[in-house]
Amino acid sequence: MKGTKPSNPGVRRPVDLARRHGLSAQAVRNYERDGVLPAARRSPTGYRLFTEVHAKALSAYLALIAGHGYPASGEIMRAVNRGDIDAALRTIDGSHVLLQRDRETLDAVEAAVAMLTGSQRQPQSRRAVPISVLAHRLGVRPATLRKWERAGILQPAREPATGYRRYSPDDVRDAELAHLLRRGGYRLDHIAGVLRRVREAGGTEPLVASLRQWREQLTTRGRAMLIGAARLAEYLAVDTGSAVRR
Repeated sequence: MKGTKPSNPGVRRPVDLARRHGLSAQAVRNYERDGVLPAARRSPTGYRLFTEVHAKALSAYLALIAGHGYPASGEIMRAVNRGDIDAALRTIDGSHVLLQRDRETLDAVEAAVAMLTGSQRQPQSRRAVPISVLAHRLGVRPATLRKWERAGILQPAREPATGYRRYSPDDVRDAELAHLLRRGGYRLDHIAGVLRRVREAGGTEPLVASLRQWREQLTTRGRAMLIGAARLAEYLAVDTGSAVRR
């Protein structure tokens, strides 16, 4: 951006905020346009005049992304900037619930690994379930489970009379594992290969490595949420008199 640097030491240009975080000035302008930064005042010549409020907002947004992802972080910042703190906190709560669910799923899959590598398998006491029940349990659409089946991840049996899919306890375990690995960013072909080797004798090594990596990712995500919360608290505590929040 061209122009004379504002004489007010409390005022910053887009490039001043951008350099601190390794961003482009246009990215900062886009963030203001999208509402993740509060609306900036304009100079008589039309230049945006950012302040410490905007610097804190940008720091909070970028820190939130590491723990909550782009969509949720955008929702949090837009809610804060329009004064709806409750909505922002609900989004944060949702991310923590999702993290806890991932941890519980990981614990369950690790228990399944221990069972697979043990000398005896746990007796199967649960009944097979239809696709709608399994989809609801995982929080996915039935179409997702059918896609996983085409990719070789799941191998459900079919009812002879109707042709409907029926998922055994082992199928449910495989689906939970696939869901976990999918959330960890693994491709479908990788997940299919892991589950194929799990079904084979002595094929749990790649599974163990994947689970270890995913637990490290969960820990990193949890710590990032703490940092994001701290940055957001700093933003909420800063004097807002020098900027207008939407």
